[in-house]
Amino acid sequence: GPTGAGKTTMVKLLERFYDVNGGAIRINGTDIREFTREDLRGSMSMVLQDAWLYSASIRENIRYGDLEASDEQVVKAAQAAFADRFIRTLPDGYDTRINEDATNISQGQKQLLTIARAVLADHDILILDEATSSVDTRTEELIQRAMDELMRDRTSFVIAHRLSTIRNADLILVMDEGDIIEQGTHDELLAKSGFYAELYNSQFQE
Repeated sequence: GPTGAGKTTMVKLLERFYDVNGGAIRINGTDIREFTREDLRGSMSMVLQDAWLYSASIRENIRYGDLEASDEQVVKAAQAAFADRFIRTLPDGYDTRINEDATNISQGQKQLLTIARAVLADHDILILDEATSSVDTRTEELIQRAMDELMRDRTSFVIAHRLSTIRNADLILVMDEGDIIEQGTHDELLAKSGFYAELYNSQFQE
């Protein structure tokens, strides 16, 4: 859906930043209000548009996904996220320290590191929020490949303006002004010639 449609609000509800006023959100049939917020969020990994990194080495930033991980596991996670190659081009490799504002690496590189962290965390549920915006085309392709690997065999919620990133989803929810107005697969929604088809065709023609 467009900006302001309610996509991010839905994710915040899923993580219980606040609870629904009516009805229920269930995971595997269990109302999420039966989980503590800590346990619920501990079962989820997030890759956000504004990738959050802290002032420490790249190794430590990836290891934040699993503080018990070995150096070898950190490298494997980076390889799975297609981040290993760019990391090894840096003067200090995995020991390169990210500065306070994380301005010494690019936006796309930040997102690849966040994906590597999510790979290492290996949680059951994955939330990807606008994960391919603000990056160049080549890096976007790397991020898309990394996300495809990351989503394999786990429940994944993908929030995107660029509909090419969600074409292969099992179920697409189309939102506008806080409501789910359409749902189905990519092909089903195109066949309806409704809001999604209009949005998709406008992007495709661009």
